Amino acid sequence: MKKNIAIIMGGFSSEFEISLKSGNVVYSNLDVSKYNAYCIHIFKDKWVYVNSKNEEFTVNKGDFSILENNKKIIFDCVFNAIHGSPGEDGYMQAYFELLNMPHTSCGMYQASVTFNKRDCLSILKPYGILTANSFYINKGDKINKQNIIDKVGLPCFVKANKAGSSFGISKVHKIEELDKAIDIAFKEDDEIIIESYLDGIEVSVGVITYKGETKVLPITEIVTENDFFDYEAKYLGKSQEITPARLTTEQENLVAIEAKKVYEILKMKGFSRSEFIFKDGKPHLLEINTIPGLTEASILPQQAAAAGISMAELFNNAIEEALK
Repeated sequence: MKKNIAIIMGGFSSEFEISLKSGNVVYSNLDVSKYNAYCIHIFKDKWVYVNSKNEEFTVNKGDFSILENNKKIIFDCVFNAIHGSPGEDGYMQAYFELLNMPHTSCGMYQASVTFNKRDCLSILKPYGILTANSFYINKGDKINKQNIIDKVGLPCFVKANKAGSSFGISKVHKIEELDKAIDIAFKEDDEIIIESYLDGIEVSVGVITYKGETKVLPITEIVTENDFFDYEAKYLGKSQEITPARLTTEQENLVAIEAKKVYEILKMKGFSRSEFIFKDGKPHLLEINTIPGLTEASILPQQAAAAGISMAELFNNAIEEALK
């Protein structure tokens, strides 16, 4: 009997449009001989199943079921394609775990920790994971710009602590630019992380659970036309994403070991994509994404393809792993 799969997409953050694209790509690639797939849009004002006729059916939040043509549909598994809140920060994971419903993403704790850049880096540093120097600000804190620059130097990056797709991030070259950058970051989150600039090769490393094993995918090198890998570079063609990355064997081994180590320290499962920059020959971790982009142009599917894994295999494997 075919399994009923709910593909959740949308979300509450600025990333909702990207999430809708990812979710629809998953829908198009699932094996129809194995699964009945349903597109579920999760927004603050509504949770709805949207069918092929663009008709909407309200989701019963009590058991995450839907009623279509007077037939109740219960889901066997949830494919999580929500970037940002509430799909990448632990809320949906906790909800499904309370319902005892399998889902393709990592656990609630792992999602919450990895979505919080500050907390995640703090957990990993004692394990020897290298990172940039950083300075933290909460909304309402008194800001001493000189103290910030003394700690992280110039240029530096001002980032929303809990946001993705480069929303709320600015590169600051002069101390006078800090105020504007901080205002931009606070539009996305009430916590900010300010990090020192790492000048080196930037790479993205996909790590997934594949057929029961932790698998490091071929590494992608990021070469941006802009000042950094911002929204334009990620989504509007202002960068090159080179897979496999142009690394030496030593560099490749170093960053693969670190990415796998991060995945296993945090007891991850499902998809992850970690960003690193090489400084003084050593990979420094920037952040971890647990619901990375899943469109044809996204980095993780490119890496999977380089490993000989089709999008259908990638998505079907995620469901099979969740159902174990």
